[in-house]
Amino acid sequence: MTNSTENRKELLLRACRCEPVKRVPVWIMRQAGRYLPEYQAVRKHHSFLEICKTPALAAEVSIQPLRAIDVDAVIVFSDILIVAEAMGMHLEVPDSGPVLDNPIRDRAGLDRLRDFDPESDTRFVGAAIREIIRQVGPAIPVIGFAAAPWTLACYMIEGQTRGSIATAMEMARTQPRLVRDLLERIARGTAAYLRSQIAAGAAVVQLFDTWAGELNLEEFNRLELPAIQLLLSELNAAPTPVIYFARGASHLVESAGRTGANVISVDWRTDLAGARRVLGPRIALQGNVDPAILLVSSAAAAEAASHAVEATGGAGHILNLGHGILPTTPVENARAFVAAGKVIRAAAATARPRPLDAAV
Repeated sequence: MTNSTENRKELLLRACRCEPVKRVPVWIMRQAGRYLPEYQAVRKHHSFLEICKTPALAAEVSIQPLRAIDVDAVIVFSDILIVAEAMGMHLEVPDSGPVLDNPIRDRAGLDRLRDFDPESDTRFVGAAIREIIRQVGPAIPVIGFAAAPWTLACYMIEGQTRGSIATAMEMARTQPRLVRDLLERIARGTAAYLRSQIAAGAAVVQLFDTWAGELNLEEFNRLELPAIQLLLSELNAAPTPVIYFARGASHLVESAGRTGANVISVDWRTDLAGARRVLGPRIALQGNVDPAILLVSSAAAAEAASHAVEATGGAGHILNLGHGILPTTPVENARAFVAAGKVIRAAAATARPRPLDAAV
């Protein structure tokens, strides 16, 4: 493992601020999960939602990747649909995938949603973060997260996370006022939810926008961009950095840079060097290795890590995959990816970092 005296929290925070670092920090999206035998052992005895809602269990599976592959950050184990459930939708997670009852298809569905108090309705998430910090100590950063408004809206409209988002796309085009109102409700609720995670000790928070890439540029700028800007304004997270991840969104990089997020996380279809040119030196980047490369070999995983860091010089860069790690990934390949990233020295950052309290 990395030298125990190294303060990985400071390393991650400096990278988020585009400040000079000796090396890039590295973690993996969906790093706590099915590819790890340790996680499978827990799942034999507990359901997915039971793990999410039991702080001791959530902390255990959150910490497993730190032990197994020596990542630089721990992301709390939870689910992006927790907010939908807290807003009044019934959530079940069978093996076939999460399901939300009574999907929102009209104004009456929107009106059924309720405001919620994260300190009571989702207190188990904050409790899990506190338990993680108790176990790993103050030098390991904990990452909190939530869905971005459009992605959560898609699931609330479709009623599930598997399959297409055709109904959501149709509603965005035929009922734009309803969708905008739904995005606003989600943005405000998510801001409160993330504030509670920061209060519990999260050093960084990330917004996952799995379906952002389905929107064209005009739709993104009209619907999702204002919702994210509202969320971040309500969140008022400074000095806690915010990462915004959008999948399949190479056409949205410039707009993503206007969300107010401190870090833009891109998938493997977006060129990191090109994203750096678009975003400039004051917004950090995260990503962007194709998760499928980790299925090939340890050597391929290590080489991919090197190429990703070379694309940015390591300045203002958090090494990560371009989406979640695949369930069939060999643990040794994930370990090689992380280890390779840690030995690459970062180029000196020359630009003045973007202030974390910059107006959204």
